Amino acid sequence: MADTNEDSIRVLWLTPDKPETISVGRRRIAEHLRDEGLRVTLRGTTPRTALSSFRERAEYDVVVGTTRAGAFAGAGLKLAGVPLVVDHVDPIRQFAETHGTALSFGVGLAENVAFRLADHTLYVYDEERPRVERYARAATETDLGVAFEAFADPDRGIVADARAHLAESGVGPETPLAIYVGGLEPIYHVEALLGAMDRLDDWTLAVLGTGSLEGLVERAAAERENVVFLGSVPHERVPGYLHAAEAGVALVDDPHTLKILEYAAAGLPAVGLHGRVEDRFGEFVECCDPNPESVARAVGRAGERDVEAFRDHVGEFDYARIAEGYAQVIRRVVGAGKR
Repeated sequence: MADTNEDSIRVLWLTPDKPETISVGRRRIAEHLRDEGLRVTLRGTTPRTALSSFRERAEYDVVVGTTRAGAFAGAGLKLAGVPLVVDHVDPIRQFAETHGTALSFGVGLAENVAFRLADHTLYVYDEERPRVERYARAATETDLGVAFEAFADPDRGIVADARAHLAESGVGPETPLAIYVGGLEPIYHVEALLGAMDRLDDWTLAVLGTGSLEGLVERAAAERENVVFLGSVPHERVPGYLHAAEAGVALVDDPHTLKILEYAAAGLPAVGLHGRVEDRFGEFVECCDPNPESVARAVGRAGERDVEAFRDHVGEFDYARIAEGYAQVIRRVVGAGKR
């Protein structure tokens, strides 16, 4: 195993194999860990990378495995002698909603094994606490973060470029703009959002993202003057678009959705769903049901919320603060392995 001097701890972080524009949180935390002196290798998890990671296991002092594939591959490395931290960021409920009960049952059992094998488990969702604490040797609650300063005070050039891109797409500076950034999948109620634009004649909707419903969004943009599809945009360019908008929409029943945090950091009124989002951020977010009429009403009322108070609140979730907790756990696990 590699030298475990604190300033040269070598971390292999196995993450979901997703595009960087879709899954950014682990990458941001890893950047802060590097700033703290840890040597972090971030690797998307596939059968091929899992095999190469197993072959290179002697080069690392600890593996961090993000659910789900990263945690499973990390468990294999743990059995080969590498200390393991499981990074449990998604509740099994979400997997069941998209993949069905039978498959989620097996995946949940595999996760329980990973918790049991891990030296430490970090978890995000409070609903997962009982299961994690039942199986894990040690567990710590964490949170999903936001690049607060990047969204609160973006470079002027980024904002200017976004406004220019919007203008080229037919969105004038005087047009009230609602924006959606993220995955284009059924779970995000994209169809309801598009339908809401039939009731918001004075607004324009800009959609940034990729996914299985791209065709639906492209057709809506072709048929309606107040829908614009901008496709996938590099994450570092997203703050410019948020600063050009009047409302940000995130129609997923997830209290930890990154987009709500990014909208808030940018000082943008946010629209979310009744349910878990409302339970967590109800005083700050204009909530609605996932149907066009309710979404349209919420977009129109979103500006009545206290966006400055919300921005101050989400400053607590800056990636630098989140990364401090990860660094403490990693150093503790590596230190225990040396004793």
